[in-house]
Amino acid sequence: MHKKLSKETMPAQKRLLVIDDEENMRHMLSSMLKNDGYRVDTASNGSEALDMVDQTLYDFILCDLRMPDMSGMEFFETARDKLWASTVIMMSAYGSIDTAVEAVKKGAYDFISKPFKIDEVLLTLKKAEERESLKRENRWLKERIRKIQDDYHFGNMVAKSKTMEEVFKTAEKVAQYDTTVLIYGASGTGKELVAKGIHFSSPRAKNSLVPVNCGGIPETLLESELFGYRKGAFTGADNNKKGLFEEANGGTIFLDEIGELPLSLQVKLLRVLQENEIRAVGDSKTKKIDARVIAATSKHLEHEVNNGTFREDLFFRLNVMPIQLPPLKDRTEDIPMLSQHFIDRFNIGLDKNIKGVAPAAMSLLLKHPWPGNVRELENVIERAVILAEGPILIPENFPMELDGGSKAENMDDLFDGYSLKINQKILEKRLITKALTETKGNRTKAAAILEISHPSLLSKMKAYGIDL
Repeated sequence: MHKKLSKETMPAQKRLLVIDDEENMRHMLSSMLKNDGYRVDTASNGSEALDMVDQTLYDFILCDLRMPDMSGMEFFETARDKLWASTVIMMSAYGSIDTAVEAVKKGAYDFISKPFKIDEVLLTLKKAEERESLKRENRWLKERIRKIQDDYHFGNMVAKSKTMEEVFKTAEKVAQYDTTVLIYGASGTGKELVAKGIHFSSPRAKNSLVPVNCGGIPETLLESELFGYRKGAFTGADNNKKGLFEEANGGTIFLDEIGELPLSLQVKLLRVLQENEIRAVGDSKTKKIDARVIAATSKHLEHEVNNGTFREDLFFRLNVMPIQLPPLKDRTEDIPMLSQHFIDRFNIGLDKNIKGVAPAAMSLLLKHPWPGNVRELENVIERAVILAEGPILIPENFPMELDGGSKAENMDDLFDGYSLKINQKILEKRLITKALTETKGNRTKAAAILEISHPSLLSKMKAYGIDL
């Protein structure tokens, strides 16, 4: 004997709205769909349907395209923002197929051509239900993956080491406040990625993050770049120009390599931090600014203060919340995860299908001192993905330098005398041969890793008598 389902255990009925100006069509669809377990409402035109979707969240909407006053397409475009949880299926007569296709392009699930059989409608709805079920399952899986990965991610950074876990925790906490942050770390450790993570995890995320390389802009231009200038302030200043601090108003300005900032500008930056105001070059007035400052340096700023090249008062203003990024050689447990992260990224960009790194190759990666830190690892992985012939990265895909240079020849043995011309040819021939050997004779790949054009490679091969 079957137990009768209680109201609590019965599956919830799917809510469905039929929109059609023909009363017979509304009645037929309503009766049929109610018999199949749907909870059905009907509307005789698009305007009436707009009021109904304002009040009720429908699982499915069957909408006729041709109706007086407001067509089905007009209804769909007007109500689209309210239909985020609804699967819309258009009903079209023969002459409106093109419009139905256009509706699908704009987000409708499908269309049914009139006249249709009852089974066609039910089949389309069942397929739509299956799709919705898969989408829910997808969202659930993505959420699980996100929760699993949360412990190892901050912004676009990936790590599982204890030291980086502490960095992530600190960065996540400080992101919620406007506190000035100073990020320390050698080149390639990911200082800009931490700055981006802090900005995009903060309430300022909807506004701009403006990066500035303090060592990459000539000193004569740096002040006008940072603070802007007024028309006529100097030769060539034909118009007023906003500075980078003003561009970052409401958001964040990232001052990379702050240790390179000239002393003359350190005074002006101190004023910005103290007074929250800037003065454009050639302007007599100051302007209030609301830009959070995140700075980064590969230098030891306390040593710079002692040497007189960095102002002590500015150092204390910047060093409110210091974050120290360790070099990659001090967190080798992150290398496998980082390697897989880069592989996944380059698989997409290079249209490859690399699964992972062979144990022997991973052993090389773990032993290497990584003077270029994470950036060097990223470059090495990209190169290996390009060179790989199979689905697993093997030692041959990586530079010989990773094994400590044991295969490298003595430089004195390699070259002949002191002639630059002669030895340049020896070196070129050696590198071309090495590249062709590593790529198993693939000249396109060899040219790519040698960073020369394909015709140039062929010309040099002919000149040096290389036949690989």
